Amino acid sequence: MGSEVEVDSQVSTEQETDVQWKAGIGAGLVAGVVMGIMLTVMMGPVIAAAIPALWGLNGLAAGWGVHLVNSAIFGLVFAAIVASPPVRQYTGSLGRTTAVGVAYGVVIWIVAAGIVMPIWLQAVGFPMAPPLPNFNPMSLVGHVVYGAVLGGVYSYATR
Repeated sequence: MGSEVEVDSQVSTEQETDVQWKAGIGAGLVAGVVMGIMLTVMMGPVIAAAIPALWGLNGLAAGWGVHLVNSAIFGLVFAAIVASPPVRQYTGSLGRTTAVGVAYGVVIWIVAAGIVMPIWLQAVGFPMAPPLPNFNPMSLVGHVVYGAVLGGVYSYATR
């Protein structure tokens, strides 16, 4: 009987982990669509030129594709972070998970958009590469919205 309980616990943990990863990817994609719409409307050249240029591509469709892949990856990383014991204690409700998502969005803005993207765009010779660091307030708004939607959808999907 002791081994049955251990197996049941292991299966339950594996199922929970599977839900968390899927929720992270799904929430990342939903948040990416919301942010992508904002980028398209407020900062069109970023999604149509700068984002696809990271991979030697161009055009709005390529920008959306790259943006959504990045959004899914960042969602997966979010799932791993919020599943970790030090952070899990802060994500017991929709509001708290959304707040953690907002904080995560700010971190992505600082690291990915503010530092990594300008360096990468300069490295690939993109002619309109932003300065380093690139702490654009409109970009911050987009990343905060991404984080809020990510946290909210993730919280809902894992309940």
